[in-house]
This record gives sequence, structure tokens and C-alpha cells, in this order.
Amino acid sequence: MPIPSVKSLLLVACQHAEEAANLGNMRLRLAKAPHVKLQHLRRLDDRLAGHLDGLAIAGEFGWKLCDASLDNPGVGEIFAACARAIEGRDMPRLDKLLAMADSVPELQRGLTAAFGWVSAQFLTGTIQALLVSESRYQRQVGIAACNMHRVDPGNALVAALEDADRLLRARGLRVAGESGRRNLLSACACALSDPEAVCRFWSARSAVLLGERDQAVDMLEDMALHKGPHQLDSLQLVLRLFKPVQSRALLQVLAQDRPAIRTMIQGIGAAGDPYYVPWLIRQMLEEKLARLAGESFSLITGIDLADLDLDRKPPNTMEAGPSDDPNDIQVEMDDDEGLPWPDPLGIQRWWELNSQRFTPGVCYFMGEPVNARNCKVVLRHGYQRQRSAAADYLSLLEPGIRLFPTCAPAWRQERWLNKTA
Repeated sequence: MPIPSVKSLLLVACQHAEEAANLGNMRLRLAKAPHVKLQHLRRLDDRLAGHLDGLAIAGEFGWKLCDASLDNPGVGEIFAACARAIEGRDMPRLDKLLAMADSVPELQRGLTAAFGWVSAQFLTGTIQALLVSESRYQRQVGIAACNMHRVDPGNALVAALEDADRLLRARGLRVAGESGRRNLLSACACALSDPEAVCRFWSARSAVLLGERDQAVDMLEDMALHKGPHQLDSLQLVLRLFKPVQSRALLQVLAQDRPAIRTMIQGIGAAGDPYYVPWLIRQMLEEKLARLAGESFSLITGIDLADLDLDRKPPNTMEAGPSDDPNDIQVEMDDDEGLPWPDPLGIQRWWELNSQRFTPGVCYFMGEPVNARNCKVVLRHGYQRQRSAAADYLSLLEPGIRLFPTCAPAWRQERWLNKTA
């Protein structure tokens, strides 16, 4: 067998660096995508792990490639570089990456994701140093890393809830709820009056996950009715908590705002009331609403449109996401990318045959009245947005349990799911 030339080995290492960054960036998007299941995420994760291993094998040249990619960094580049720095226990490089992310907030998703990606064995000592760091951003990263690995941050979390930095407070409030710290419920409730909107949202969300059913619910309901960065998250959580009669009252108010119709369609999926199915089917006739209405229909009925041939080809008039044309001003991805195009006539016929299985005024999730058993099935077999909803339901049904991390590496999720089987 011929020995590979140095040039060919260098080219392979370059490919590892490029693919690790590309897949790291892709993973951040697909982990919350409506058309990706855990098995699909596992395949992507295996590819990503292989390229990161290739960078490790490349040794010093691998480090140089990571460093070079940071001349024009994106979330994928900092993800790959940070994962390598953590696994290689290269603290000087990790410190530089933390400083870079601190000064360029757009990169922080990639860096935080790297701490969630690596195995816990590589974080020994590193996380403790972050939790006691003088840098508020590093303490924020440390708390997030603990949460992603299901480790209690201890006193650092308690201190974060009262820190002067709004982003550190927000992270602490978020982790308090996601980690099931019911002993911090009163602290979350107190933070409902925080002067910063981001902190009020996470305090309300966490208080509800921990069992509060009064002021925090009212705050989420108010946020659900006003346009803002947390409107949709607030609406979906509160509708998963409400009884159908409460959900209808909230959706009726939202329906008065025509520009909020997409938000309302997503809210109907969270409410789970089959009363709205005929209305959803009518929305499937509008190109800009069709796929989203199909997703909400599936959330209620549990039907996979593609599996039952209830989808259709995309309309010729529908434009895709950004093109390769450098002069194209459209740079945003299609919000509904990956969702099937529903066939309204086929779905109408299916509903006429199956509507008797569903009782209006009952909250359904994936074809059944909301229950823990079905939510656990969805966690194993559903699409990512469905799995995220299932995780929310499980925490709402049993306040104080950890919110299942549906964005964690697939093999880690599989291990956790097998432990609870």
C-alpha cells in the first residue's frame, strides 16, 4: 500500500477543519429543526466527531488550522476550535476563545455549544475555574456547561441570581428552572420584577417549570400577547399549561392581530385543541402559512404527513431560502425549511374519517391527550421541535424534574433515555 504524501495528509487535515466548522454550525440549526429526529442527529454527530478526531490526530497542524479559521470566525469555527481546546486541555487557547466570545456576542452560541458537546471527563477542573472566575461571562459559561451535563453548579448558581450583570442573572434564572432546583423557586418568583425583560422571561419560565401557577403564569400570558423576542416561547409554554377554555380565550385575543397569525398557528399546535383543526386546514391553502399549519396539525393529531402521503410537491411560485447569487439580498433561511407541504384535500379527507377520535375541548399532544407515557415516546421517536415540546410537558406534569436536553449530543441523549426506560 502506498504511503500517503505529506501534501495529501495536509489536504485531509484541511478538510477535517472545514467540515468540523461546517457541521458544528449546521448542528446548531438542525438541533432545533422540525424535520430532524434523534437518529438523524446521531448521524450528523458521528460525522462531526470524526472530523474533530481528525483534527486531533493532525496535532500541531490541526491547531494551526483552527487558529487560522478564527481570522474570520463564525459560530462553527469557534465551536470546532473550542471543542479542540477543551479536549486538548489547552488552557491558553481556551482563554483566548473565551475572551473572543465575550467581545463578539454573535459567537457565543458556538462556544457554549462546544462545552455541551465535549465529554464530561475533559471538563474536570476547567468548569470549576470558570465558576469562580472574575469574568462574569466565564461564570455564565460555567453555569451553562454544568446544566448541559446535568451537574449542579452549586453556590455559583445561587450567586448568579443576584448578580449585577443581566446576562449572568438570566443564565442563572434559566438554569434554576431547567435543572429542577425547586429550592430556588422563591428566588425565581422574586425576579419576576427584575428591571430587565430577558430576566423577567427566564424567571417566569423557570418559576412555572418549578411549579408556580400564579404570577409567573400571568407574566407569560402578558408576554404572549405582545410582540417581542420571547413572545412565541411564552405563548407555547403557557398554552401547554392552560386548560382548553383558557387557551381559547388567549388565542381569541391574539387572533385580533392579523400580523401575528403565524404566532397564532404555532400557539394552536401548543394548545392541542382539535376544535381548531378545520381552521388549520383552511390555512394550508395559503402558501406562506401552509407548512406551519401542517406542523400544528401534526402536533395535535400525531400524524406524519409524509408517511401517510398527505404532503404535496412545493408550489412553483414558492421561493427557497438564500441563493448562491452574491447580489441576492435575501440571506435569512426559510423559517419553515424542512417542513412538508401539506395536501389540504387529502388532509380534509383524513380528518373526516378520523375526527371522531378527537374530542374538542381536550388538550392533545401527538395524537393522545397529554400524558407522561406518550411524551416519553415522543422524546425517543419525534422530530426535534416535537421532542422539545415533550420535554416541556414532562417538566410541567412533574415540576422539579430536569428539563430533558434535546440539543445534547445524540449518544448522550440515548444514554439518558435508556436510563429512564
